[in-house]
Amino acid sequence: MATAFWRCIIISLILIRANASVAAASNRQTTLPAKIVIGIDGGTESIRACCFNALNGEIIGKPCAVPYQTYHPKPGYAEQNPDDWWNNLGQAVKGALESIEVDDQRGTEVKSRVCAICVDTTCCSVVALDRNQRPLRPSLLWMDARSAPQTVEILKKCKRDPALKVNCNGEGPLSAEWMTPKALWIKQNEPHVWKNAKTICEYQDFINYKLTGKLVASACNAAARWHWNGNECTKDPDQNNRYPGRPISLYKKLNIPELADKLPAQCLSMGGVIGSLTKEAAEHLGLNEETLVAQGGPDAFVGMVGLGCIYPQQLCLITGSSHLHCVVTAKPTTATGSWGAYMGAPLYGTNFAEGGQSSTGSIIRWARKLFGAESLDYSTLDQEAAQIEPGCDGLVALETFQGARTPVTDPLARGALVGLTLSHSRGHVWRALMEAVCFGTRACVDGLEKAGHKCEEIIIAGGTTRSPLWLQMHADVTGKNIILCENIDAPLLGCAILASVGAGVHNSIQDAVKAMVRVSKRIEPNPTVTDIYDKLYQEVYSKLSGSVKSVTHSIAKLRGGASPLEGNHGEKAIISPSVLAADWANMKDEITRCLNAGLSRIHVDIFDGVFIDSPEALTFGPKVRLTRVFLRSIE
Repeated sequence: MATAFWRCIIISLILIRANASVAAASNRQTTLPAKIVIGIDGGTESIRACCFNALNGEIIGKPCAVPYQTYHPKPGYAEQNPDDWWNNLGQAVKGALESIEVDDQRGTEVKSRVCAICVDTTCCSVVALDRNQRPLRPSLLWMDARSAPQTVEILKKCKRDPALKVNCNGEGPLSAEWMTPKALWIKQNEPHVWKNAKTICEYQDFINYKLTGKLVASACNAAARWHWNGNECTKDPDQNNRYPGRPISLYKKLNIPELADKLPAQCLSMGGVIGSLTKEAAEHLGLNEETLVAQGGPDAFVGMVGLGCIYPQQLCLITGSSHLHCVVTAKPTTATGSWGAYMGAPLYGTNFAEGGQSSTGSIIRWARKLFGAESLDYSTLDQEAAQIEPGCDGLVALETFQGARTPVTDPLARGALVGLTLSHSRGHVWRALMEAVCFGTRACVDGLEKAGHKCEEIIIAGGTTRSPLWLQMHADVTGKNIILCENIDAPLLGCAILASVGAGVHNSIQDAVKAMVRVSKRIEPNPTVTDIYDKLYQEVYSKLSGSVKSVTHSIAKLRGGASPLEGNHGEKAIISPSVLAADWANMKDEITRCLNAGLSRIHVDIFDGVFIDSPEALTFGPKVRLTRVFLRSIE
């Protein structure tokens, strides 16, 4: 599913849960800055807090992470307890404060210097609250797939609704991650919850309510995942427009017009001040009541702020097992082959559009394992690839091992190596795969530009930053400057930036970014190599996927061999459904096809680098037996 892909990437990549590296970069100041802000990142696995110098963005002390549990009551379900978020938030903030090395007499001084906090969270982790704003049920976590049938219903009933233009110009796909399908699922499947729910909101809104006593939606969440206009929704309602920026026609077509009243009535752009801490919240966090709470948003898009990607024609490239491309654009245009542009996101008055590749770093890991080179570090294989000329002596690859996301959406696309000869070495294959990822990135960038979203520079974060060869290759293939930032933990720094603006330390988010985000490296394309790659891209790579499409689609119908299903009963299937490539709405059909082909083990990659601490984390449920009963369990 398209947008779950983004969230997954954001969990694994933009979130960059490298606490060790953050701690190594932390500034253990003996002289406290005049003003301190706290960035808080509510992720899938834990909630983290970190103190920053509000003026220059330097880390003070260490980040503190407190994990919470995810529950999987049925196949395809993923839930968390909202009270866990709140309880663990207090522990994380207190832990971050305690990490600052000062004596006991200065502990009070530290607290008094914290002027503001800001929270980012997972996007579309949906909560139903009663009249007392208490959870009626566990939250539907962002990765929860139960509303996949509702996405099909929405696209069928509302295909021409203008709100759906952000979903590839209305062509889809629409992710089960988003707010509207989850809300529709609650009404259709838990009518008692729907009836008693005064409020339907997100993790973001729930936490800020607990902090301030005010229920205020983030305009960034609303624009990027609720089908709202992020600029209009911040306006006050009046007699002529009770629901500014809300997709009322969409709700009416789905017979859920009441959703407009259940969602938060007030909406605020990122960086705006929601209010100050309540007495209870201040005690819970160990802070003063005067501490301000600035509006945050989805972890991925707060991370864009933390990377300084806030101006038109800047593209934020988050790399890891997959690639996510978020380009800030002056034009809120939509087009098939890209998601967005989302108006009023990430910041008020801006727009951004998304593209993505399903398998990038994951195919590099696959190749390393396949080569039997797991004892080698990546730099050794990079050195072999560096000896090969661009173009790999006629070897070219397709990186679409897990399907294609943009600019062409094709879940049946597969990877390929074309042009192999006996003269090709391990280094050739390694380089060909690296080049394929870069060619795919260029295709995504070109697709975004064709939709009206031009890109002048690429700000990069994630696993690719550890490979100088691959960084240069990205620059050479795309012809764009590649920018690396000093602080790699973009969501926490993004929260610190928003908090500093809310506290008035900086006059604007733009000023705060200039003061708090520092570029560590700028990589320019080599014109000679770019010319070589441009010819390869135009004459070879761009034609390859179309040339093999009919073959890969035929393989998809025949894959798996011909061994009979009998005799395989009782064997365990390894199910981990992919938010990167799989169409969750059609997962049953995909698994049926595998069963009919005689497979006894199934593994569909999803988690994209996220640490799995137990079998219970598998989204389709633990210890599933591969029998026809399993198929009934996912219907």
